[in-house]
Amino acid sequence: MGFIKSILRVTRLNRLWWKIKKQPAIKRILDLQKEIKKRRKKYLNQQYLEKFLHHTIPEVYDSFLDMPVDERKVVFIEPRYNTLSNNFGEIYSKLKNEYDFDLKVCMLHDIYVSKEEYEQNCIDMIKEVATAKYVFLDEASRPFSAFNKRKETIAVQLWHACGAFKKFGFSTADLIFGADRESLKKFPFYANLNYVTVSSPEVTWAYEEAMVLKDKDTEIVATGVSRTDTFFRESTIKEAYEKLYSFMPSAKGKKVILYAPTFRGRIRKAKTPNKIDLDAFCAEFSDEYVLLFKHHPFVKNLPEIPLEFKDFACDATNDMTIDELLCVADICISDYSSLVFEYSLFERPLIFFAYDIENYLDWRGFYYDYDELTPGPVYKTNEEIINYIKNIDTMFDKQQIIDFKNKFMCSCDGHATERILKLVFGDALEDHKLVKS
Repeated sequence: MGFIKSILRVTRLNRLWWKIKKQPAIKRILDLQKEIKKRRKKYLNQQYLEKFLHHTIPEVYDSFLDMPVDERKVVFIEPRYNTLSNNFGEIYSKLKNEYDFDLKVCMLHDIYVSKEEYEQNCIDMIKEVATAKYVFLDEASRPFSAFNKRKETIAVQLWHACGAFKKFGFSTADLIFGADRESLKKFPFYANLNYVTVSSPEVTWAYEEAMVLKDKDTEIVATGVSRTDTFFRESTIKEAYEKLYSFMPSAKGKKVILYAPTFRGRIRKAKTPNKIDLDAFCAEFSDEYVLLFKHHPFVKNLPEIPLEFKDFACDATNDMTIDELLCVADICISDYSSLVFEYSLFERPLIFFAYDIENYLDWRGFYYDYDELTPGPVYKTNEEIINYIKNIDTMFDKQQIIDFKNKFMCSCDGHATERILKLVFGDALEDHKLVKS
């Protein structure tokens, strides 16, 4: 059947093929072929995971157990990117500048390299972790969950998001986005953790569910999220504005609308919404606002903004971090992204552009009722959003944002990093403090 399809597709019989494939008998054959291919792919993936996670990783780790734990070694596991993410930034900077710990960064590059390269990166990471006293993660990690961690090592999951918005981990087992339940049990993502740090006591139940931590020794602690400390510094805000004006001079003297949606689809083929009506927004707001876009880092193909809008709209995805953009935004439009929790710290207007809410509910789902959770209006059209912004002085309910912040971000007060370091290192902080000359 595959040979026939390949021949038809490169001939003038292509249209005929589209008619043939819709015939019930042919369709059943094609559907069966897809199902067989899908099952084979799943089987091969299970075989690969079985070998790599249940044999290779544990064997590498166990080979180092005769070596002592290095009391100075601190390992940061960066799963995807080429540089250490801002989720580690505050902690890494403080440890580097104020203490004499030996800091190691393990880049796994997950979805951006070949399977062979990724395997080697994981093995190199395991070799470092095997003799480390402290390990920091900010993302799910099957390789780190695949061995029996020695008790001397303290592992901390900082997680990369605040609050609890869209579902993740084991919470997605029955949803389209998630892996199947048996696979999640057999190849866990969140084992070997001593601590999980969260933004508020309110959300501990969600992390317990997602990370399958009930009746485990892992402690979920509402220390606050380390990277939010930067929002409480005047210097951070000032530098963010300077950066904005340096690459978009037309923003000076104007207010900022930030559109920062989450991605759609699966991580490897992530797409971004492209639903903002630039013509309408520019016509209504170009005298008073600029419009900045920040797409999710998983998205590779970014929509282009026509040159005619260059003084009004700009894609800041590659020019400013999301933290910097939250600092300068007077209004934030998002959808299902957890960045709304961080943005609530500024007590500024939030708008939720949820044009595909029904599909997203089926795809991934939420920990709380969406309409009850969102601290701002939920709209499906550009017209509704434009009308709200035009009347924002009378329509914005600031108390709604404050209540949201107090519920989901009450542990984020500018001192989260201090609490995390004290929790993890205890008295060792004083023992390793650099003596200033």
